[in-house]
Amino acid sequence: MRNIQIQILSVAMNAITHIRKKVFRLTQQEFAGIAGVQQSMVSRWENGHAAPTLDEMQRIREAAAARKIRWSDKLFFEAPAEGQAA
Repeated sequence: MRNIQIQILSVAMNAITHIRKKVFRLTQQEFAGIAGVQQSMVSRWENGHAAPTLDEMQRIREAAAARKIRWSDKLFFEAPAEGQAA
């Protein structure tokens, strides 16, 4: 069970980093603002120590829509291969 949790957090970490850097092109502080969390929580997501809640994911999704960013919820769960664009 712990191994599965570590794998899920690892995917979430890579996915959140990709979403922030490649999709939104924001700093951790800016991304935290749209997710409704502190910058330190974004760092924890990216380091695999936590994962966003459903409410936080909803705020990220809504921010993408507001910015007219093409969005797929797959982004939360599938980090693209290295070098792959959003």
